[in-house]
Amino acid sequence: MTYIFKYIYITLLMKTYRPYEFAKLIGKSVQTLQRWDREGKFKSNRAISNRRYYTHNQYLEYIGQKATPEKKNIVYYRVSSSGQKGDLLNQRNALEEFCIAKGIAVSEWLTDIGSGLNYVRN
Repeated sequence: MTYIFKYIYITLLMKTYRPYEFAKLIGKSVQTLQRWDREGKFKSNRAISNRRYYTHNQYLEYIGQKATPEKKNIVYYRVSSSGQKGDLLNQRNALEEFCIAKGIAVSEWLTDIGSGLNYVRN
């Protein structure tokens, strides 16, 4: 369910063009876009009202560029028990140094304390 909401959110933020705007952008006529859509050469998207629209990704596709998805680098570090909380800071510092040395831009830092399973249960 969250993936659907994320998809809708991303779709709403994406730049969209009306057929006449897109035609002007690529130097073609609206009639050409309509014909391409009917023939399946260059499909348009359809709104709920069944009106055509085009996205910025379609523009990039038309001009021969590829849309690059946003990439995230997430760093995860953990310790096995709450008694090792002090080691978390050392791990983060070591990971920060590594990421800086490799030129990795970190989007998010995740930390965890003792989430593993305890097989010695009473």
